[in-house]
Amino acid sequence: MKVNSHSRFSWRRIPVSLKAIIAGFLIAAITVNVWLLLLFNLGVGAAAVAESLFLALFLWWAHGGGPPRSAEVARANTFRSVSLLPRQWLWGLIAAISFAATVHSSIVLLFRFVSYPVAAFRHGYDLSFIPSQSLRWVVVVISAASAAVCEESGFRGFMQQPIEQRHGVKVAVVISSFFFMSLHLTKAWALLGMLPIIFGAGMLLGFLAWSAGSLIPGMIGHFVMDVGLFAYWWTGIAGSFDARPITETGVDRAFVIACFAFAVSLTFVLLAISRLRNAPPRAHLNRTIRGSPLATI
Repeated sequence: MKVNSHSRFSWRRIPVSLKAIIAGFLIAAITVNVWLLLLFNLGVGAAAVAESLFLALFLWWAHGGGPPRSAEVARANTFRSVSLLPRQWLWGLIAAISFAATVHSSIVLLFRFVSYPVAAFRHGYDLSFIPSQSLRWVVVVISAASAAVCEESGFRGFMQQPIEQRHGVKVAVVISSFFFMSLHLTKAWALLGMLPIIFGAGMLLGFLAWSAGSLIPGMIGHFVMDVGLFAYWWTGIAGSFDARPITETGVDRAFVIACFAFAVSLTFVLLAISRLRNAPPRAHLNRTIRGSPLATI
């Protein structure tokens, strides 16, 4: 009992922001890899069913269900469990789709300045062992859903929200975005030019979660983004990028269109974030509560 009490006391003495970083990073990193374990041990069909059940249970737990019972309300608060009004749903969906378009157009622009390193992007994402195209799409969709649910819960929920309460949204978003980027540094596609895109995506998702008071719009945007990333950039099942850098082609029509798409989509993301923040107060639950799930788990 003394050892347990000492351990509990030591955990409680850790600053809340540091606990949020540890808990958020572990929740994101561990849960997102459950899908890979299932996929390589059960096969596509069984793994997809098992992962769907896992994600449903995870969302239920993060929303406040299950143990520890003493942290139900605090966990729901950290997860940003609120009911969105129809107007918020509209702006949330606009933000989600525009966010995905912003990320993809920024990648297109990156590889109009430098050559697209196909080998790096396809490394570790070979789906040739899967016998049919339809099953490959199942893998893509479940992979995107897993990343969206687990990473948004970890980084924009359990990590960012407690830091917001103590240091403000700007500090919290920068911290969560940094660790979001750090989680992806081991990927072969995490080239120097991709790092600001990853960090920028984290910033947009962070401000979206804060402005909406909910993780749902960010999860939708993250999912749409990752479907495109997996299907096009990483596995190539939806096609391949073959445009050459503008140093070879000059500023062509495709480059101008990509610039326009980036500017318009980013404008819509920022506009949607602003409109969500100015939504009626009754759409948001009271997020100031006593206690924290980080103090009890």
